[in-house]
Amino acid sequence: MGIPEARRKGKTGPAAARTAAERESFTAVASRLDELYTRLTHRRSRTRRPSDPLGDRPWIVTDLHMHTAWSYDCAVDPAELVDHAVAERLGAIAVTDHNAFGGALETIDEARDHDLIVIPGEEIKTDNQGEIIGLFLEREIPRGLSFADTVAAIREQGGLVYLPHPFDRLHSIPDPATLHRHLADIDVFEVYNARLLFESYNDEAMRFATKYNLTVGAGSDAHVLQGVGTGGLRMRAFDGPEEFLLSLRSAQVLRRPRSLVYLQSLKWVAQAKERVR
Repeated sequence: MGIPEARRKGKTGPAAARTAAERESFTAVASRLDELYTRLTHRRSRTRRPSDPLGDRPWIVTDLHMHTAWSYDCAVDPAELVDHAVAERLGAIAVTDHNAFGGALETIDEARDHDLIVIPGEEIKTDNQGEIIGLFLEREIPRGLSFADTVAAIREQGGLVYLPHPFDRLHSIPDPATLHRHLADIDVFEVYNARLLFESYNDEAMRFATKYNLTVGAGSDAHVLQGVGTGGLRMRAFDGPEEFLLSLRSAQVLRRPRSLVYLQSLKWVAQAKERVR
């Protein structure tokens, strides 16, 4: 049998035992662990990628879903939309007219002398699988294409695929098989739409996005000026689709609901005025 270390070195008795015990005391062990964790944390902080790559940019409020008079069910003038968005202190808006692109182009032109980012978009009706919004488009995409062909048409322009009100069963939406088949094609998943009749549809969208780790978006879906900004995101200022996606990583969903009955009544009045002109 080997001779104990303390005895070989001539260190025996109560004093040696006390010294050994002190080296294994709670305070001593805690001190060594704290030193170890400090070294590991310092090493990890030097290699961690920044969580907010646009951290030097100002925060802005962005509404990603709205309409102008270029939509069949809306009477909002693009010039008035710009003035109202600026008055509401929005930093960016996406103009997403139903199956029309002229409203986005006209709004961009009206916003040239204003501190307002306008994302050109279109809300495109597919053949039978709901609607898809294309963001950062260059030209109009025809309605009636399949879900897959609509996505391809958006991609062909270098645009982003934004899925609006995915669980609003009062409108045509993708069936579950189509939705799951195209999860990888969706750049932005709308989790808050201020015009939905049932808030549970928004809640369902948020749960779905969380489950599948989807990038979230939000918008007012405004058809009247008073609805602009009732839904959106607080995010870093961006320039172009790549920075837009980077900014969405740290974006916060904003819910600013107003009475849906009130907004819908304003929409009906505006449509009635258009019919009598």
